[in-house]
Amino acid sequence: MRGARVCHLGQAAIAPQRPCLPVARAVVMPGRCNRVRIIAGQWRGRKLAFPDGEGLRPTPDRIRETLFNWLAPRLPGARCLDLFAGSGALGFEAASRGAARVVLVERSAAVVASLRANRERLAAGAVEIVHQDAASYLCGTPQPFDIVFLDPPFGDAGALQASVCSLSDAGWLVAGAGIYLEMPVKTPLVGAPDSWVLLKDKRAGEVLFRLYSYRSRH
Repeated sequence: MRGARVCHLGQAAIAPQRPCLPVARAVVMPGRCNRVRIIAGQWRGRKLAFPDGEGLRPTPDRIRETLFNWLAPRLPGARCLDLFAGSGALGFEAASRGAARVVLVERSAAVVASLRANRERLAAGAVEIVHQDAASYLCGTPQPFDIVFLDPPFGDAGALQASVCSLSDAGWLVAGAGIYLEMPVKTPLVGAPDSWVLLKDKRAGEVLFRLYSYRSRH
């Protein structure tokens, strides 16, 4: 496990306490099933089922459509990481549109079970599901990704900030990688690493969403 480190986010510096400790598990409410639609690609119109969970709020269709229009040139053959998979809407959408590898990281056992069921139903061979929280996953051996999705449980600004800090370490992002962030208007990300270049920034209701590009220092 790596020790604590200082992460420079723009002009500010944040020194996370025990960055590799797992975060609290989501509370899943049994007995209810929700659905979200895949917008385009080989599984266009197919629906993903997922249970209720605290803070689990799938990215709305309108925002996803905008996001994947932004990502369209990057997606074919891309390696994607979704650190807060939830419903799987972002990861399965990426796989549907031609991503070569999609890693979904999710801490809730009930939500992981629904992700696995959706993967089997779609025969989504490019999708890998990891039952782990984001902080612990980012304490593992870095793997290079072309696209990373950061959409933590709604309102969990701490998880977003910690993930941004960990991803700024060498090894997770290839040069030119796209990083998508989604957050409430009331609790936006405070700064970003100097190596992240803001490409897009939009608001939809109470949600802010941004796309950055990683500028390698090497």
